[in-house]
Amino acid sequence: MKLRRRQFLRLAAGAAVLPIASGLAAAETYPSRPITMLVGFPPGGPTDTLARLLGEAMQRSLGQTVVVETVSGASGTIAAGRVAHGIPDGYTVVIGNWGSNVGAPAIYPLDFDILKDLQPISLIAASSLWILGKNALQPKTATDLIAWLKSNPNPITFGTVGAGSAAHLCGLYLEKKTGAHFQYVPYRGAAPAMQDLIGGQIDLSCLEASATLGNVEAGRFKAYAVMSEKRWSKSPNTPTMIESGVPGLSITFWHGLWTTKGTPNRVVDRLDTAVKAALADPVVRQRLETLGQVIFPPDQQTPAALAAYNKAEINKWWPIIKAANIKVE
Repeated sequence: MKLRRRQFLRLAAGAAVLPIASGLAAAETYPSRPITMLVGFPPGGPTDTLARLLGEAMQRSLGQTVVVETVSGASGTIAAGRVAHGIPDGYTVVIGNWGSNVGAPAIYPLDFDILKDLQPISLIAASSLWILGKNALQPKTATDLIAWLKSNPNPITFGTVGAGSAAHLCGLYLEKKTGAHFQYVPYRGAAPAMQDLIGGQIDLSCLEASATLGNVEAGRFKAYAVMSEKRWSKSPNTPTMIESGVPGLSITFWHGLWTTKGTPNRVVDRLDTAVKAALADPVVRQRLETLGQVIFPPDQQTPAALAAYNKAEINKWWPIIKAANIKVE
């Protein structure tokens, strides 16, 4: 009888340990189910395009599906907030950009800290912004545009990708330098802004060059000038605003990938490794090059590099944005 009791106790102890051991084994297996990549902007825009390209490539090395989900609004901060308040298990990530992780957090009343509540994974790529105009606008060149802005007393409609976006900052800067008066029209993303520019519902906008090059080449709207220090290689005949007589503002429109703060380091490293593999893929690199995106070098495709880069951009731009007294539209 005693022997049977010992056997029972031994079996019972083993049964108690089994769920714990199974749980630990499951925790060490990442990923064991699909990963969701949130995009804070509408389909068809540059961030959505980049997310789908990156997600497709990442799932090959992760061995799991990466589902791209649109959660647009508030210049991308709604998607960022969902991840900030999420479960720290690495199964939900968010692709953000200058607008969602620098510009918008300077003016939106967020219930999370953009630096403290998101876990950086990797810098991805960057591209130029440029000033675009509807085809019916009278000015033909950037110099003509500046002269027209200075002399036009009427309100000019200017499309932005939400308050505090890079497009909004471009518009404010142009107003200040030319004396123009813009009536700002906020959009949830670049795609709907492009459609209204094509349709002539707005006069001007300042959007990511890589996402709008095809429409410029097809003659659907005009590209006046690049908002960078040097000309863009994909459109070498388009001057910079500096060349055109309006120096000062230069914005690098960059993208990065984040997950929830508190996610285990091994999971973050696994995601970072998948990003590196995706950005090293010749097909992905060729596609990004065609889009005019410049991939960050491998030593910047790290959590630490993204954290430092994001903080430096906030330190640079928040004083400028706050001084402009930008309000949520």
